[in-house]
Amino acid sequence: MTLLLRLADGTDPVRVGALHQRSRVAAYAGFLPLEVLEARTAESFGEWWAERFRWERDTHRMTVAEEDGELVGFSYIGPSETPGAVELYAIHVDPSRVGTGVGRELMIRALADLPGFGGDRAVLWVLSDNRAARAFYENGGWKADGETRLEPINGVPVMQLRYTHPL
Repeated sequence: MTLLLRLADGTDPVRVGALHQRSRVAAYAGFLPLEVLEARTAESFGEWWAERFRWERDTHRMTVAEEDGELVGFSYIGPSETPGAVELYAIHVDPSRVGTGVGRELMIRALADLPGFGGDRAVLWVLSDNRAARAFYENGGWKADGETRLEPINGVPVMQLRYTHPL
């Protein structure tokens, strides 16, 4: 199978939403209740991504990863509220493809594309309890910078850590 990374087009956000929902349930099931994770459906994620893509397509970039025409991952990057930084908002990989290098390729592409948004560093936020994601980013050269925030997932507050990467 050949991995293809390409910029998303207007037909991708609904498929991205379904993948995002599957990815979150699989990745967060060890530390968030399943009913919290399943409260948001694949359809609602698809609608959310379609709306976000419509409003942000000129200022942000979504890259999709496909293998033989099947969507297997995506990343989302753009400007950040963090002064002097740009942001990696998301990397999600289909649970059946975790550990196959899809996420790594999406991160490499994101790090190559982020300088085009300005800033001298990139930031991302990761759930503090998501040890696998934290290890993934740390292996990619990201460092926790000590900033934290409390953000809700389907109404449940969850602690996040900010990571940074020089550009």
